[in-house]
Amino acid sequence: MQVNSHAFRGHDASTGEEIAPDFPVSTAADVEQACTAAKQAFADYRATSSEERAAFLEAIGDEIMALGDDLLDRASKESGLPLARITGERGRTVNQLRLFAQVVRSDRWRGVRIDPAMPDRTPLPRADLRLRMVPLGPVAVFGASNFPLAFSTAGGDTASALAAGCPVVVKGHPAHPGTDAMVADAIRKAAQACGMPSGVFGHLQGPGNELGSALVRNPNIAAVGFTGSRSGGLAMLKIAQERTVPIPVFAEMSSVNPVILMEQALASRGKELGEAFVGSLTMGAGQFCTNPGLVLAVEGEGLSAFESAACAAMADQPAQTMLTSGIREAYAHGKEALAAKPSVEKLATGKAGDGSTCEAPELFAVSGSAVLADSSLLHEVFGAASLIVRCADIEELKAILRGLEGQLTATLQMDDGDRETAGDLLAILEQVCGRILANGWPTGVEVSHAMVHGGPYPATSDGRTTSVGTMAIERFLRPVCYQDIPAELLPAELRDNAKVPKLLDGEPA
Repeated sequence: MQVNSHAFRGHDASTGEEIAPDFPVSTAADVEQACTAAKQAFADYRATSSEERAAFLEAIGDEIMALGDDLLDRASKESGLPLARITGERGRTVNQLRLFAQVVRSDRWRGVRIDPAMPDRTPLPRADLRLRMVPLGPVAVFGASNFPLAFSTAGGDTASALAAGCPVVVKGHPAHPGTDAMVADAIRKAAQACGMPSGVFGHLQGPGNELGSALVRNPNIAAVGFTGSRSGGLAMLKIAQERTVPIPVFAEMSSVNPVILMEQALASRGKELGEAFVGSLTMGAGQFCTNPGLVLAVEGEGLSAFESAACAAMADQPAQTMLTSGIREAYAHGKEALAAKPSVEKLATGKAGDGSTCEAPELFAVSGSAVLADSSLLHEVFGAASLIVRCADIEELKAILRGLEGQLTATLQMDDGDRETAGDLLAILEQVCGRILANGWPTGVEVSHAMVHGGPYPATSDGRTTSVGTMAIERFLRPVCYQDIPAELLPAELRDNAKVPKLLDGEPA
């Protein structure tokens, strides 16, 4: 990465106009400084008490709320997302910080297990074994374009890493530098007010790939959290694996989120399903990682009713402002490539828009046999476009599901008469995705203890993890076992009198 002192500005997503002020582009020296400071802060930060760390997370949320309408206005302009959506996203961001504060206070994340010594066991005695989870070290977090708050500077990756005891260095997304800078200031204020060590949070900004690459290469970084394109995630993985000391990259990358329309559900409510599907597809201009980009059903009258209703609803959908001109161009190219396939039929197109980043939603259809012959038909088109697959029978539908790449979600639209067949599909779907829904729509991810926002590759780089929900903290922890260590040298939570949740000889205690 070359050192430079150039500045850049954010842009109004609706008009393309620049928005003041200028933001300096972070340099190689800035990367080194932030990562070195994070490493230096690690020892003190990992030693903070549960209460100190929880209070820090809550203080970040309070400081974000204190930014008031200025934050909402800036985020709305830079993303093109309506104020109502940004307001809801701010609430989600703050609530997940508070949820992780609860997780930290519970001490369950410590994962304490104690197997007491058994000196008289035969034929061999057992040593005293005690296990706890410890933080990995400084984490590099990459902000996402489509969630300027909830998946960015103070988003889920940052919240879970800080909860785990890891300092964080954020690479802000260049599409919303003003939003990121405001949230970064809020985090710094919270850190200072809570007496956190200097370097617990670092913030880097700038366009291009060199800055992010330098961050992942820095030897002080111990893990990476990334939300974005498959190409971006794979680039991060390659850099991380080529380091002298490879590190884990937790990347959420791509998903078409199949929706399976069951026979009885289509027969009883095909029209209603068609209308609701378009509402989910076009929400937020289709710029959700859980966008329903694929629909599968067996051909028949029910599917025809669904398609007719979906086409009618699509025709009334206006083109929406997309996040950036680059995303709009990629979306338009993806639609053109899909439409150019001889086997694909374009069913409906929404209304055109006037904005420079507006692009109409579209709906396509193809036969199941064509999909089995050409898996490229199932590649993600990021935006409000979806492909309906008309299957000859349920066996063809199952074959397509078995051949799917890893997905974040899969949805079953089903009635009571569909349950037996749906049960057969569940066994397939749990091998394909991280979250299975019944009679809902995948857009919208609850931040909770049981949520999984992950899935087999290429939905994520590690299908054992989630980037949403309290289990996300586990990405940034690793187990350490202490064997026959004298009691006075043991970490506090591993001593016999420690009041923390634990497994004692395999039983909850």
